[in-house]
Amino acid sequence: MYYIGIDIGGMSIKGGLVDENGTVYVKKTVVTQADAHYSVIVKDIADLCYSIIAEKGLTINDVQAVGMGIPGTINSQKGVITYSNNINFEKVPIVKEFRKHFDVPTFIGNDANVAALGEARFGAGKNCNDVIVITLGTGIGTGIIVDGKLLEGKVGAGAEGGHIGIRIGGEPCSCGKRGCWEAYASATALIRQTRRAIEKHPDSLLVKFAEEEGKVSGRTAFLAAHADDATGKAVVNTYIRYVAEGIISLVNLFRPDCVLIGGGISNEGDYLMERIQRRVNRYSYGGHRNPKVAVRKAELKNDAGMLGAVALCL
Repeated sequence: MYYIGIDIGGMSIKGGLVDENGTVYVKKTVVTQADAHYSVIVKDIADLCYSIIAEKGLTINDVQAVGMGIPGTINSQKGVITYSNNINFEKVPIVKEFRKHFDVPTFIGNDANVAALGEARFGAGKNCNDVIVITLGTGIGTGIIVDGKLLEGKVGAGAEGGHIGIRIGGEPCSCGKRGCWEAYASATALIRQTRRAIEKHPDSLLVKFAEEEGKVSGRTAFLAAHADDATGKAVVNTYIRYVAEGIISLVNLFRPDCVLIGGGISNEGDYLMERIQRRVNRYSYGGHRNPKVAVRKAELKNDAGMLGAVALCL
C-alpha cells in the first residue's frame, strides 16, 4: 500500500511516496510560497502529490492516505491549522481545502510531533513504546510519544518542551519569556555562548576555528574542545549541562524508554550522547534506583517529517 508524506517548511515543502514499512519510492520538493494566500500553498501541495504518483506510474486511487507535518499549532481532530508564524496560515481548514484537489483521507500534525512519530515508528525509537524526540536547531523542537501514541495536548498546542523554564529572569527567549530551556540549549544559544567566550578569550582556539569556518557555528566550540582547548571545553561542558537539564525535567515527567536527539549538533555522536546520558541518569529523579533512559542520536534526518507524516496515516 502507498501513502504520501508531506513535510511543510518555511522554505520548502518535501513530499514522498512511502509504503507501510517506511520504504521511500519517490521524493520531491517544491518551494514554499510562504507569503502567498493559503489556497496557493494548498494547490502547490496537491500538485506535488500528483507529480509524485506520476513518477511511479500510479493514480490517486493507489494512494491510501496523505499525512502532513506542519509548523505551528495544529488541530489534528478538526483538520485545521490554528496558527503558524513562519507561513501565512491562520485558522486554515487545510484538510478540507486539500481534499478539493486531492481527495484521499488526510491527516495533519505539528511538524516536530510528526517527526517524533517518524523516529518512533521507523527510526531510532522503533522498538520503544515511550519516546521523546528533541531537535536542537534554531530553537528546540520536542515530540513526545506515550504508549505508542502522539501526545499533542489540547487542540495540538502542547508538547512544547523547549519552553520549560530553567532559570527565572534568564536569557530572553523567542517566545517572549525569559529563562526557557530553548534559550540555553538550542544551536542558537550555543552560538551565542561561543561568541561570548571568544570575546572573553580572544587567544583561544575558538577564534581559529571560527575563522576557518568563516563564522561562529554550532560546531565551533566542539572543534575547539576536540583540539583540547580549555575555553572550547568549558563552553561544551556548560552546553551539555544545559541540554541535560531540560531532558532531566522531561524524563522526570514521562520516564521514556529512550530520548532521541536530532539537529546538526547531534552529529557529535557518542561524544555528546554518552555524556548527556550519564548526566540524565545520574540526576533524574531516583538516580540509579529507577530505570535508565537511553539517549541516542535520531536516525531519519531530513526524512523524519515526511516519514512521520506517513506514520500519522498508519
